[in-house]
Amino acid sequence: MTPSLVADLAQRAATAGLDIVPFAVPLFVLAIVVEMVWAARHAPTAYEPGDSLTSLLMGLGSTVMGALVAGAIALAAGWLYAHRVATVPVTWWTWIAVFFLDDFNYYWFHRTAHRVRWFWASHVNHHSSQHYNLSTALRQTWTGFPAFSFAFRIWPALAGVAPGMLLTVGAINLIYQFWIHTEAIRRMPRWFEAVMNTPSHHRVHHATNPRYLDRNYAGVFIIWDRLFGTFTPEREDDPVRYGIVHQLGTFSILTVAFHEWVAIARDLWRAPWYAKPGYLLREPGWTHDGSRDTSTKIRARWLAAQGED
Repeated sequence: MTPSLVADLAQRAATAGLDIVPFAVPLFVLAIVVEMVWAARHAPTAYEPGDSLTSLLMGLGSTVMGALVAGAIALAAGWLYAHRVATVPVTWWTWIAVFFLDDFNYYWFHRTAHRVRWFWASHVNHHSSQHYNLSTALRQTWTGFPAFSFAFRIWPALAGVAPGMLLTVGAINLIYQFWIHTEAIRRMPRWFEAVMNTPSHHRVHHATNPRYLDRNYAGVFIIWDRLFGTFTPEREDDPVRYGIVHQLGTFSILTVAFHEWVAIARDLWRAPWYAKPGYLLREPGWTHDGSRDTSTKIRARWLAAQGED
């Protein structure tokens, strides 16, 4: 492939975008089958049929919803780009820079999705499985668009990044995160664990153990967690327990998809007027009367009991 052809493909991708996720789906399916075979011998409890089916149905629903709203998101990104304050050139190094920027934006989206209940309502379904396997990676939201989660990723268009570049690097980011949803890989080489997000780091993120709550928000590069103080390593003396603090106890697809939105509506109905914004904008578990615990309280109380900082 000649340099001129590479440059032409890069320009086309920046202009129109290259959503490579559909091309990766057959590899996802093959990887899940391979992991199932591995699990049958080495980790019989890694897969539960009802749980895996729920994850697959959530992934299918997310794909359908994504297709329905893709045009609206593209229009929003296009509008921002039309009003851009600069123009980022399409070169090999800007592709790398935009990839890093998108992953940085993903970190802050992901962190916000755990710390602001409005965004958590859309994201919580991804954490609702009590199993951790490659099918869990497909347990994606149906409500990301009405939650305006996409705003975290498209704002660089206003700074002059072509919307197609954002679509392409976002797809690569999503594909990367698939393989880290597994227990089949314990540790990667030390240098890799230091820089990249790995199955070990992401197992921590999916844990309900107090030590691990709301840690390791990274998408591709774990350096963001190390930089912003949200990194916690997986420990052999504290095996990961998966799910959410208050487990759903059901495989109902509608419950998985919408339970937190229903809970928010119930809290807003019952709360005094002055507390209503807090049930949308404060962290999950916050109440105006302190009757429930947030993850921060749970983690701090546990660490204090262990004599740890």
